[in-house]
Amino acid sequence: MPQRAERLWRRGRLRAVACLALPLLASLGAEAHADLKLCNSTASRVGVSIGYQDATGWATEGWWNIASQTCETLLKGPVPSRFIYVHALDYDRGGEWVGTNFMCTDDKSFAIRGVQDCQQRGFKRTGFFEVDTGESQEWTIRLTDPEASEK
Repeated sequence: MPQRAERLWRRGRLRAVACLALPLLASLGAEAHADLKLCNSTASRVGVSIGYQDATGWATEGWWNIASQTCETLLKGPVPSRFIYVHALDYDRGGEWVGTNFMCTDDKSFAIRGVQDCQQRGFKRTGFFEVDTGESQEWTIRLTDPEASEK
């Protein structure tokens, strides 16, 4: 095979490999990342805990320490239920995001099953606010400074 023809053949073969690889790479990039995320849009560092109901019952998890103006993935995969419950602490300025849905938490990192008898089981009974995800497979919760939400 003449040298020029061999170069063209090799280029053609490389192009064919590249053309076959592109759809595979595109499908990898297009893979859905159905996660539950939380973005801290405040000027402070925050500690976050969440509650939800999955196939085995109620669960609470925490703490994620999230820097100001950053986002973190709290749960990988599809959101486990339509309603997610959040409790967060402002580490720098004090205060917290709370609600009227009471679940169990602990001072240190935790994963607790069940929301009943928190104190009898050695946990704290803590108020969480409700987030309706509308049964979306992925959701991002955004915490904001009180001044930002009042404007």
